[in-house]
Amino acid sequence: MHLELTRVVQGSGRLGVLRGLSRTRPHHSLETPGCLLYTHLGSVPHLTQDTLHTLKDLPSVTQVTLSDIAEHQEVLESFKEGFRKFAGLHDTVLYCSLHDPAALCPAGYTTNKTVSVWGSGGRMELTVTKFMSLQKCTQPDWYTSMADGETWQVNTTRKRVRKSVDRTLAHLDECLLLHHKLPELEEVSVFGVVEGGDIVDERLRSARETAKRPVVGFCLDGFQTGFMEPSVRAQLIAAVTEELPEDKPRLLPGVGRPDEVLACVEAGVDVFEGFFPFQVTERGCALCFRFDVTPDPESAVLELNKEEEVVRNGNVNRDDQTQMTPFEINLKDKRYEDDFGPLVKGCGCYSCQNHQRAYLHHLLVTNELLAGVLLMIHNTSHYLGFFKALRAALASDQLELLKRRVMEAGGRESD
Repeated sequence: MHLELTRVVQGSGRLGVLRGLSRTRPHHSLETPGCLLYTHLGSVPHLTQDTLHTLKDLPSVTQVTLSDIAEHQEVLESFKEGFRKFAGLHDTVLYCSLHDPAALCPAGYTTNKTVSVWGSGGRMELTVTKFMSLQKCTQPDWYTSMADGETWQVNTTRKRVRKSVDRTLAHLDECLLLHHKLPELEEVSVFGVVEGGDIVDERLRSARETAKRPVVGFCLDGFQTGFMEPSVRAQLIAAVTEELPEDKPRLLPGVGRPDEVLACVEAGVDVFEGFFPFQVTERGCALCFRFDVTPDPESAVLELNKEEEVVRNGNVNRDDQTQMTPFEINLKDKRYEDDFGPLVKGCGCYSCQNHQRAYLHHLLVTNELLAGVLLMIHNTSHYLGFFKALRAALASDQLELLKRRVMEAGGRESD
């Protein structure tokens, strides 16, 4: 795997293409900045494979998590042909992460030798041997090594952060040692995990030491939404990326809000997880933020109606990923019961072309399963469109304009 950079602008991000994603599927590539396809056990929530593939510009990399897979290890070991074939995914690159980015993991269950993941049956404790046996039966194209990421609490001490970095490096060395002994993982690549909490020295030490190992990329852990102030996060990421080789990708887990994505791209991040549309869908909401950067005198001044002023001026809890953000509208609200417009004017997705806000409101208040399907179609399409616009803005020196569009009253589309 290698990152071909086509443009690097100091303080404004990196534009490129990630190639060699899979040694068994060499035709696949991922444009950066980009996002992964978020799934539960290989399935995008609410969508069948046929419905999913009606969407344009789908990411070539599908994300699965050990927190989901660990409960099915015996079945996969009996199957013997890997998770991709087991789940019927076929022509996609498979990436395996430790935790589900859309689920909060309780702290306090990490030891010197183990980490814990949480599935539908509760907590499962993983040693490096157990972790690697799961990778063996999953057979992904790449995965992140085992890591101690429990340094996000506010009162975490420097000693605890140092221990986290030491443990993570030790886990990486053990994972690499076992990796090279397993023929099933011969064609599989490893991402090293950079830890260090909010302590600059430990972040830099983690980055430098991880970069010395034979990894294809880096997972910058501990920066998830709500873990630290956005300004501190951007400064730490910028400092860390200065220590990493330019031709290897930087993946940032747990960050999905468009404003935070933009800030982290400017700090040097290449790849994000695609869980944000799912979270928005689960809230009964539709993404509606603007990301057009084409000059248009008629839309230069965004005119917001009364309903959007109310939402914009409301208090939004940035620290809680279950709370509504300024980039979406809540279709459960009674104000939408007689709103016969599309979710977003001008959106070309199936949901916006065929249904109205009032219909989605009806589906939501009556708990119809179709609500989740239509919302997930729109939210996924809208989010992927944002990343496409982000790459175009980097290529054409319009990133500042894109930021203004997204941030105008939360980037909300006018009615």
